[in-house]
Amino acid sequence: MIFEDLPTTPRSEELIDKAFSRASRSGRAKQGREAQESMVQTASNILSDNLENVVTAWPDFDEIDPFYRELAEAIVETHEYDTDADGVDALRQSLSEVTWASRQTKQIGDEAMGKMRKASDDLARKHRKQAFARMADVVEQVAPNLRLIGDARDALKTLPDIDPDEPTIVVAGYPNVGKSSFVNTVTRARHETAEYPFTTRGIGVGHFHGTDVPSELREGKRSAADDHVRYQIVDTPGLLDRPPEERNDIESQAVSALEHLADCVLVVVDASMDCGYPIDVQLELRDALKAQFDDVPVLTICNKIDRSRDVEADHYMSVTEDENVEGVLAAAVDAVGYEPELPFEQ
Repeated sequence: MIFEDLPTTPRSEELIDKAFSRASRSGRAKQGREAQESMVQTASNILSDNLENVVTAWPDFDEIDPFYRELAEAIVETHEYDTDADGVDALRQSLSEVTWASRQTKQIGDEAMGKMRKASDDLARKHRKQAFARMADVVEQVAPNLRLIGDARDALKTLPDIDPDEPTIVVAGYPNVGKSSFVNTVTRARHETAEYPFTTRGIGVGHFHGTDVPSELREGKRSAADDHVRYQIVDTPGLLDRPPEERNDIESQAVSALEHLADCVLVVVDASMDCGYPIDVQLELRDALKAQFDDVPVLTICNKIDRSRDVEADHYMSVTEDENVEGVLAAAVDAVGYEPELPFEQ
């Protein structure tokens, strides 16, 4: 995952303390003007290098997969900062400000070193103190930017491992219709659940392989390469479990990210209505999702058929009774239509 290696972002106070304490130690081994020069050089290098490292660790948002960009947009918008930009633009603005601070602290150090070369010991000490004050002022100016970058890093780093290049099935539908039970069954409960700042429950991401889908349930010809394909299946509580008009702006942004990720959407409905939602309301959500995910197949899956199957659906199953669960999974894989390239293919 592209954000997992982002280093911890230092706060301004930590960075200043680190730079000046190391500078003080470096000056102890020398005397007079040389001690002052060593302190300025050390502080300038530490501040400039650490600030630069904050920026260079981040990927270029113009080049990353749209899924990750939209996800970052949603996550950064969950934090409120005093900036004239929102989302990723606010993050980019902060990264730009930190780049400026990195260059400024280096320039201040270079200027002070130039003044100190022929200065007396007392004058060198004065130049060093002035340089320290200016460098500290620069770092304090970007304190809000470092905080924004750090908060974004902490949120993005903990996202579940989602690969936008893997074929992905997104599972949607109202609460209690059996979405999580289906995902648990087809992934044999081997999946990761992580909290997103814009959902009320953790999003679940599971995986299964082509070999988990019986050949006799698949449509058309199946190649040997199909068995080695890994599929992602995403359970989306708190996002795709209610109508679009009930989502806030941040949740809508997160759904936009899922639009880039999904290769197929399964909308699970409960015709028995034991879930607590009328079937016509469930189908209205299905229709809204079809309109939103108009570039990928959207299949209606009727679950709990041991209680009722009184609804028109693409496929019927009962997770609790283990009835046609594999058939639904096979239908989803067929709808994705992923064709792996063999190494010898041109």
